[in-house]
Amino acid sequence: MQPLATSFADQNAARFFHNSHQTIDPVDMTATHKNKTFATFLATVFGGFGMHRFYLYGKKDFWGWVHFCTAPLSLLLMTTSEGQLAMFAAFPFVLSVLAAFIEALAIGLMSDELWDQRHNPQSPHKSDSRWPLALLLVLTTGIGATAVIATMARTFDLLYTGGSYG
Repeated sequence: MQPLATSFADQNAARFFHNSHQTIDPVDMTATHKNKTFATFLATVFGGFGMHRFYLYGKKDFWGWVHFCTAPLSLLLMTTSEGQLAMFAAFPFVLSVLAAFIEALAIGLMSDELWDQRHNPQSPHKSDSRWPLALLLVLTTGIGATAVIATMARTFDLLYTGGSYG
């Protein structure tokens, strides 16, 4: 003889889990609502270290660890290579920062509906991005464009003139 469920909700939950072909992870049921503006901020400011990836996907994210490892790798290259220019030794971290600016723009320009579908599927809250996100995107574009232009200018200076302009 089977014990009776104590409430209507327990009966429906038991029926859902028994008849469903999906497996629901209990961790996802308690997942917090991920903020798109905060993720964009993390990608803009701390993106070179992969903080936005860890915020969105957790500690097991491969690309987050790739971002994170570029800083020690660049530091190691700068300390071990004596004849190497610092700009080229720091290239892995510079590339990581530039990629993070692109990721910040991709995160910030994603529609709220798509953001909720990808990062907040179990959350009852709906994302509503407002003017701070727009301001952050303008700053990200300005800083990212300046960084790309400065990197290109310094690289060409080092390659073609040997660094005679600075």
